[in-house]
Amino acid sequence: MSEQASIPFPPSAAFRILGETPDLLAVEKPPFLLVHPSKPGDPVTLWDRLKELLAYEIAGGGQVSLINRLDRETSGIVLVAKNAAAARSCAMTMARGEVKKEYQAIVTGWPALEQWEIKEPILRLGEVQDSRIWLKRGVHPDGAPSHTAFRVLKRLSHPKRGPVALIHCIPYTGKTHQIRIHLSHSGHPVVGDKIYGPSEECYLKFIETGWTSQLEEQLWLPRHALHSCSLELNYLGQRLRWESPLAADLRAFLMQSGE
Repeated sequence: MSEQASIPFPPSAAFRILGETPDLLAVEKPPFLLVHPSKPGDPVTLWDRLKELLAYEIAGGGQVSLINRLDRETSGIVLVAKNAAAARSCAMTMARGEVKKEYQAIVTGWPALEQWEIKEPILRLGEVQDSRIWLKRGVHPDGAPSHTAFRVLKRLSHPKRGPVALIHCIPYTGKTHQIRIHLSHSGHPVVGDKIYGPSEECYLKFIETGWTSQLEEQLWLPRHALHSCSLELNYLGQRLRWESPLAADLRAFLMQSGE
């Protein structure tokens, strides 16, 4: 069974527009919606829907360029450039590390500190050891420099799962899976994380069987509890910022925890 076919409920192709300028569009992606097609036959993606929305601009020489990308399970803000000049400008701003991105994550347990930083290098583990999950990354001395700051927003007790915490995350670098890896390295993996959570066996089992009651018992949520909550950058001399409230499914989990 494919990963896409095995999700516990169908993804919605709907997204919310958070803000728009003549050159840029900020949208809020729901969980389980793939950002960009990766192979022929993929289900409808955010990129497909954006092409429909911006058909008039595309007909006039515009384009759909995704400035930042989120994992399929991650919800929140995606920034879109509507023309080539805007795409180049934003890409250069991103490459200089001048796009400020903030996330919220729900993690297992209560961190000992109210705020902390992780500066541990990250690489794809298959480069240095046998790995059954090709896309899995991890902390390794040979990896690329990576830096994330964390701050506890709330400490809660789930009636079935025990202590959980809502964490504010600022990634100063942009490595694949960086926030999830650094939180797991801190001893507080993201709730629902199939790769960096209780065991990578969860991911392998999920690919084989789809979502099951056994996986629910281990992971608590059918997706990792990570949400892109704000994005900020300078564009043509103007400081632009977009915000997205925590996704509904993650708010519901927190409410169960006594928020």
